[in-house]
Amino acid sequence: MTMTENQTPLWEGKLFIDGWTDGTGAEIAVRAPATGRLIATVAGASPADVDRAVTIAVAAQREWGAQPYPARAAILLKAAQLLQDNSARLIDPLVDEAGSTQGKAGFEAMLVTTELQESAALASHPYGEILRSMKPRLSLARRVPVGIVGVISPFNFPGILSMRSVAPALALGNAVILKPDPRTAISGGLALAALFEEAGLPQGVLHVLPGGGDVGEAIVQHPQISTISFTGSTAAGRRVAASAAPLLKRVHLELGGNNAQLVLPDADVAKAASVAAWGSYLHQGQICMSTGRHLVHRSIADEYVRLLAEKARALRVGDGRDGDNALGPIIDDSQLAHIDDVVQAAVAQGATLVAGGTHDGPFFQPTVLADVGEENRAWTEEIFGPVAPVLVYDDIDEAIEIINRSEYGLSVSILTGNAYRAYELADRIESGAIHINDATVDDEASIPFGGMKASGVGGRFGGPHANLDTFTETQWVTVQRDIADYPF
Repeated sequence: MTMTENQTPLWEGKLFIDGWTDGTGAEIAVRAPATGRLIATVAGASPADVDRAVTIAVAAQREWGAQPYPARAAILLKAAQLLQDNSARLIDPLVDEAGSTQGKAGFEAMLVTTELQESAALASHPYGEILRSMKPRLSLARRVPVGIVGVISPFNFPGILSMRSVAPALALGNAVILKPDPRTAISGGLALAALFEEAGLPQGVLHVLPGGGDVGEAIVQHPQISTISFTGSTAAGRRVAASAAPLLKRVHLELGGNNAQLVLPDADVAKAASVAAWGSYLHQGQICMSTGRHLVHRSIADEYVRLLAEKARALRVGDGRDGDNALGPIIDDSQLAHIDDVVQAAVAQGATLVAGGTHDGPFFQPTVLADVGEENRAWTEEIFGPVAPVLVYDDIDEAIEIINRSEYGLSVSILTGNAYRAYELADRIESGAIHINDATVDDEASIPFGGMKASGVGGRFGGPHANLDTFTETQWVTVQRDIADYPF
């Protein structure tokens, strides 16, 4: 642990630049969305802090990148072991500031651990290849660190959505400037800094700068930050891309999704409803991979809606500190109002409210909307809340066209009794991930994750090849025994 129950946390009044220090931005009061309780007051960063962090990171990265790979791997493995030995150091802030339930927070802590382990292995991955040449020489392509990576992460899965960029970037010899969402400044950044510090990461290699849009803008526009790794909404991603474009900066964007679950007529309806509830309601639907569109064949639609509504009504909603609660709070009042507005608009447009649709304070009840049309707002928008809109289809070709008409292409689920038929259908679906007989919500540290269309651009997150593409540059090197002879 970085503290005991009676100790002041390391990050109280601080941020992380070359160690724990004051910031020059406005202080950030981190509060529990379930109760409004003040968790901590951390230092806020300003654009001047970005400049300060980059200056330090430039020098630190040279030394870190020159370290032999076992030294880098050892630190990541030590961090993984520290977290595995005491997962509460991340679970507690995830429950408090992100509104996670105990199960979701424990699952996320496990994902962070595996990300550290996989990234440690990445440090020793082959990093080049010998190329053929027409000349009598050694010709090779090798991977070198990009230098400084700017990471901007969101509030919903703050630990893993920060670590999936931070860990591989560090493993490959880069320095990192991390800006977590200010609502989850601890679990998305400061708690991770404390973990790496305890694991022995040299100072200056990682900096954590909680702050607002001005800090994110400063990171994106800083000329010495060569690569941006951003996870967030599609609208924010477009702004990041536009801001980085004049600098010809490498930008990797993992953005929103309005993910479809296609239920074929031969699917086990009870199991399909269970997959649907998990996909739409996990973490209150505040996941880019959440199931936002349910396409169900007419022959089983009534039973599907009935079973899904039963599951929705049975789920307990409340403070994540109570282990019996399956869903926690919505992150803030603005998001809560958005969810409520979408549900009310959906009903006004002709949808039938079968379950939920109400909230008690920040706790929104799991909701089922039937009779949803393709033009309904609940169908076209990424709601980012615990809402399951159901659209009935008759023809599979029609259903695939509906899926592909969305601007998003992140994750699709196909539920069926004939998995090979679903595999054939996958060829026709525009999505970065397709899960046959599983939920739209799924990720692992060892796979290349990302979306198509408005769901992402610039590569993938995870897996050795994707991480090498994202966090290294390819350098061509040739070697000849003697100086070449030329005619002039």
